[in-house]
Amino acid sequence: ISIPLLLVGANPLRTPQGLLASCAIEYAAQAMALHGALCAEAAGQAVGPVPGFLASARSVQLASWRLDEAEGPLRIEAQRQAGDTRQLLYQFNVADATGRSLAQGRATVVLNTPLVPST
Repeated sequence: ISIPLLLVGANPLRTPQGLLASCAIEYAAQAMALHGALCAEAAGQAVGPVPGFLASARSVQLASWRLDEAEGPLRIEAQRQAGDTRQLLYQFNVADATGRSLAQGRATVVLNTPLVPST
């Protein structure tokens, strides 16, 4: 899936230093969730929220300190590499309007597994 993202106005992820490049992982995770919902709908499955969490982000490379200094709207890309009903592996890339990669990496998403609080 490839999604354009225009950064305007207030943003809950913005710090006093700006919208840091590590926020690209969150944007990629949102693209992964949208991709899952669209795939479920295309397969005729009930569409609705599926509980899940981002278990890991690996091989992440950040080419910029801040996303809000990027040229034009961002392009969020997430491609499913593998997975089943319990976990998914995605490759992601966040680029600026010129196509320059600002952040890329891999992410593992775990589905339908409750988090157990540590005691």
